[in-house]
Amino acid sequence: MKKRTLIAAMGLALAGLLGGTLAQAAQARAQDLGYWRPADSMAAAITGDITIRPSELTIYFITYSLAPIRALKPAEVSAAFDVVADPGISGMLYRLKVPAAQRFAHKNTLCGGEETQWMATYVTGKTLEVALFSGDEIPVFTFEAMQGSQARCGVFTYKR
Repeated sequence: MKKRTLIAAMGLALAGLLGGTLAQAAQARAQDLGYWRPADSMAAAITGDITIRPSELTIYFITYSLAPIRALKPAEVSAAFDVVADPGISGMLYRLKVPAAQRFAHKNTLCGGEETQWMATYVTGKTLEVALFSGDEIPVFTFEAMQGSQARCGVFTYKR
């Protein structure tokens, strides 16, 4: 009898943990959805306006498939975007495929001669930060990895 109670309690605890993680991912993802205008010179010069939908990203009037991968933890957001780690911050990691040859505003590319394959987002207030990455491997979101990363193509800032 006690064994069954312990197993049931462990199952409920695991379900609560997974439910909390899924809720956090849904919240992080919902924050970045919608239409965004450039808020820095790099975003204005390369991407122009962007729109994030549940399964699509539109950059400079071109739409790409977008797959949510997972929520980013506060320490990962801090490393990716060089912001102070706060337990309340979260971001989102996406998979996408933007060809290296694709030209945007002023004939610029996103990742030089590399295909853009990853996008991390972080929203604070009415500001969206987007980090783009090349490479087949999922980016490692630590300060050390970000400092030496050749895969991080750039960080763009947008506003509502």
